[in-house]
Parts: sequence; structure tokens; C-alpha cells
Amino acid sequence: MAAEVSAVTPDLVDLLEGGVSIFVGTSDAERRPEAIRAVGAVVAPDRKKLTVFVPVATAKRTVDNLAQRREIAVGFSRTLDHLSIQIKGRCDVRLATDAERSVCERYLGAYVEALYVIGLPRNLTRRMTVWPAYALEVEIRDVFAQTPGPGAGQRLEAKS
Repeated sequence: MAAEVSAVTPDLVDLLEGGVSIFVGTSDAERRPEAIRAVGAVVAPDRKKLTVFVPVATAKRTVDNLAQRREIAVGFSRTLDHLSIQIKGRCDVRLATDAERSVCERYLGAYVEALYVIGLPRNLTRRMTVWPAYALEVEIRDVFAQTPGPGAGQRLEAKS
């Protein structure tokens, strides 16, 4: 039996952990949707799991939804060229550790610079709250291309 491989290729890790726009989508037991901006992500070494960070200050509904339904969709989009990926899976929630704070702070710095390149002032975007945060631990089930164009919505297949 062959080992299962991940659709998150090494080049996608750089995108997912970089200063991209990250949105988390969840829904409650009645499937009413909720979206929240995330403040960083880390891909596990085997590329089969992903930890996404969301600020405690704005995540109550998201955390409540995940307590009811563990399903999650996370969208990543690079602001300069709109290269976009969506990851779907099942999720567990915990408080982020002090050691993970640097992930959120590094993300904010990179995201502020990405927005500055397209014309948004740093003094405005630097105000985003990133800490304290919840860590959303996602078991990656599906990865989709979401970049606008003819390939949008296609499932990305696993590669070694």
C-alpha cells in the first residue's frame, strides 16, 4: 500500500505561510455561514495538516461554529496577482501558545508589506489585531485552485 501524499506541494507552503490574505469559512449547525480574517498559518512538515490562527477578539462565532460542526474552508489569496488556494477539512480548536505568537506577528509584518505594495498605508494596516489567537488545526482533505480564470475551482491532486 502506497503512502498517502499531500496536494499541498512545497511551493504552496511558501504561499500559505506568507503574507497573503487568509479567510476562514465555517457554518453553524443550521449551515448559516460565517467568515473571519485569519492572522497566519503554518503547514505541518508532512503537509497533511495546517494550523491557522484567528484573533480571539473576533472569532467567537467561528469557534462556536467549529464546536457544532468541525468542517472548515480556508482561502488564501496573494494580493498582488490574486494567486488563490482553498483548503477544506476537519478542524480542532485550541488557544494558540505563547511560542506561536511569533507566527502571527511575522504574518502581520508580511501582510502589511503586501498591502503596502498595492497602495494601502502601513499605519492603517499595521493596526490589525493578531493576539491573543486561537489555533485552528485543520486535517487537510481537499485543496482547490481559486485563482480567477479557467482553472478556478479545480481540485489539486496529491503529489509526492
